[in-house]
Amino acid sequence: MRQAEFGAEETCVRWTEAAGEGPARVYVHGLGSASTVYHAHIAAHAALSGRRSLFVDLPGHGISDRPLDFGYSLEEHADALAAVLDAAGAGGAELVGHSMGGAVAIVLAARRPELVSRLVLAEANLDPNPPVTAGSSGIAAYQEDAFVHGGGFAETLERVGPVWRATMRLADPTALHRTAKGLIRGTQPTMRVMLQNLAVPRTYLLGERSGELAGRAELEAAGVEVRTVPGAGHNIMFDNPEAFVAAIAAA
Repeated sequence: MRQAEFGAEETCVRWTEAAGEGPARVYVHGLGSASTVYHAHIAAHAALSGRRSLFVDLPGHGISDRPLDFGYSLEEHADALAAVLDAAGAGGAELVGHSMGGAVAIVLAARRPELVSRLVLAEANLDPNPPVTAGSSGIAAYQEDAFVHGGGFAETLERVGPVWRATMRLADPTALHRTAKGLIRGTQPTMRVMLQNLAVPRTYLLGERSGELAGRAELEAAGVEVRTVPGAGHNIMFDNPEAFVAAIAAA
């Protein structure tokens, strides 16, 4: 385990690392998740092993600190991720981001382009104000106090099911709520516009069971490779790990 300071003094974002050759490959989890849980089996695959791999837990999640004076916006998460890459000497990294982690990766690539050489995005959030679900929009529908102290966190854990619950229950409730609010608020310009304007190679993975991707043709026209992964829903790395590995290995 390694750590780097971000935000307030002595507040740390942490990651675990597997040694290897070549540019670092950095895995970034989604809302209420943890990077090692979602990605260690992917990085260990024969097609990807031997590469330096970083599994980053964003602030408020997993093994990272959860400061109460932190805003948990996408921009602030991206700055914390930049602190990891700076401390690790991992400029020019390949970023593999799932869901919210993909949105954070896009923001980082736009703000610190020297740190990112490639993006692989598994159903990354691209637009603000998504439909109300059990995820970010459902969490953000609560007032912060009601979510943290009024039973909203417990209600959400019941709604999300056992797989997501396993890691979400480890996240800090205040951080989780603020992160969800930041995710539905999005960025200006939006994550979609940032993604279209980036110059690095970009692959967007869409689970077949998730339906159509809004604006797919526009993304492809901007040079984003969009792949539909058969037999998969939102958690592509669990539903079809072979296809997920193949997309990462295709660089």
